[in-house]
Amino acid sequence: MKVLVTGARGQLGYDVMLELARRGHEAIGVDVQDMDITDAAACRRTIFSIAPDAVIHCAAFTAVDAAQDCEETCRRVNALGTEHVAKACAQLGIKMMYISTDYVFGGQGETPWQADCTDFAPLSVYGQTKLEGEQAVVRLLDRYFIVRIAWVFGKNGKNFVRTMLALSEKHDTLRVVCDQVGTPTYTPDLARLLADMIETEKYGVYHATNEGGYLSWYEFACEIFRLSGKMTQVLPVTTAEYGLSKAARPLNSRLDKGKLRACGFEPLPHWRDALARYLKEIGV
Repeated sequence: MKVLVTGARGQLGYDVMLELARRGHEAIGVDVQDMDITDAAACRRTIFSIAPDAVIHCAAFTAVDAAQDCEETCRRVNALGTEHVAKACAQLGIKMMYISTDYVFGGQGETPWQADCTDFAPLSVYGQTKLEGEQAVVRLLDRYFIVRIAWVFGKNGKNFVRTMLALSEKHDTLRVVCDQVGTPTYTPDLARLLADMIETEKYGVYHATNEGGYLSWYEFACEIFRLSGKMTQVLPVTTAEYGLSKAARPLNSRLDKGKLRACGFEPLPHWRDALARYLKEIGV
């Protein structure tokens, strides 16, 4: 199968390319230098010239706080850009996978969000534009996967784990929020699942994070330092006490992944196992 991967140089796209190649698929990766998804004509021209069997759309504007100050740019990438990709897929009659986020929800309560829940209430420009991307995919295509993920970390990009490790080199004590709850997602594990999915016709909306239950960023930080052998002290604070962020974050990022099992997909490994493998991979 020939699969086009957008955002191929990004944290997730990098591992998706590796996984597709490992399986013997013809993986063609593009990034902003190769295909500007905000340019409808250029986007259509590139996708038509490649003529893939499927597109895995990882490209996105993911700087959550920066998006608050550049809403137009964020919308052009996450909403309009996704619409351009979806239109080309519709015209070619090929399947499309869109990577979305827990930020499409408002984060109220403590009940895990179901994959087919439509009680959307994004708190930020980033969340709103990713939701608009979802809506474009649903409007334009029948053969689509929408996969919402959260708390992503991988070798090829910036992430919470790297940030914690870097800060621990400069500070003996760190303040980390304890009232934002979710589950981490390790990109090589997610890439395996996405490849499993794109090989099927089991279309729809899914949630995908590592297994192991729900935890706070504070608990995640504590485990990072425990596994890496660091003595950094972590102090739990509420989001309100922490302040600083321009964009509001959802407190409840619990994503229910039951639909994955119901559709026959293998769940991702436990997040602690994923974290241990990641730390080993980056030499910690």
